Parts: sequence; structure tokens; C-alpha cells
Amino acid sequence: MPIGEALRLAQDSELDLVEVAPMARPPVVKLMDYGKFKYESAQKAREARRNQALTVIKEMRLRLKIDPHDYETKKGHVERFLKGGDKVKITVMFRGREQSRPEMGYRLLQRLAADVSELGVVESNPKQDGRNMVMVIAPHRNQAATDGARRQAKVDRAAEGQAPTV
Repeated sequence: MPIGEALRLAQDSELDLVEVAPMARPPVVKLMDYGKFKYESAQKAREARRNQALTVIKEMRLRLKIDPHDYETKKGHVERFLKGGDKVKITVMFRGREQSRPEMGYRLLQRLAADVSELGVVESNPKQDGRNMVMVIAPHRNQAATDGARRQAKVDRAAEGQAPTV
């Protein structure tokens, strides 16, 4: 349809001629109320932002020489983070002569990954980063989806002003 005819049709029906797909060949236009169109597109954008997945990365720092009880405590924190649906960045810090023994840090990270394997999967393998060795563990996908939905419901309730239920 020619542009002139479309504009005349828009004036006759007291609507606006809105270009909805400018990159299409030929460009797509619709007869509609522009204010309403703008409002609805803003609502869609707001809803899309609300439904975005919230990825949180928690960090757990370890030393190479760690007491067994301290290791169990740190492992418990990692398990709690994974159950909450968060990724965990585990950092082994090397000091002094420990830097010449990166294989010991690698073994420590592998042991921790094996201990929490039922809750999460290694997303990035251990890598040396200066004085530190870093590994990222992510929760299993199906568990992360349910935990993410639970967290989103909690955020929604807080936004509505209701008390969060546990």
C-alpha cells in the first residue's frame, strides 16, 4: 500500500501510522494509537527485566594448608550456596613456597569438587591466576531452576509488600 494512502487512512480513522518493523523489506507499519503502543512496549520491557535470571557468584577462599575441620566448614558453606542456586568461585591462595606446588592446590580443588558433586558441576576447571588457583562450580540445572523460581517468588513478594514465607 502506498504511504500516502496509508497516511490518509490513518487520518480518517484518527489513529497513528506506527512503524513496527523498520528493518523489514518493505518496512511494516500499523494503524494504532501511538501512546498505547509506547506504553505496552515499555510494559513488555519491564516484564522482561523482571523475568531475567539472577546469577549470583559467591566466593569461597581457602589456603593450601587447611585443617580438616576448617575444610568441612568451607565445604558446608559451598553446599549451602549450591543448594541456594548460586554459583561458587573457589579460590586457593598460595603464599611463599606454596607457589612452587600448584599441584597440591589442584588436588584440593578436585577433592572439593568431588565432595559436592551431587549438588553441582565444575563449570570452569582449576586455573592458576597469579598467586591464586580458581575454580567455579555451578549448581545442577534442574535444581538451579527450582531454586531460581523460589528466589524470584521471594523477590516478588517483597516487592508487593508481603512478608516472605519460608
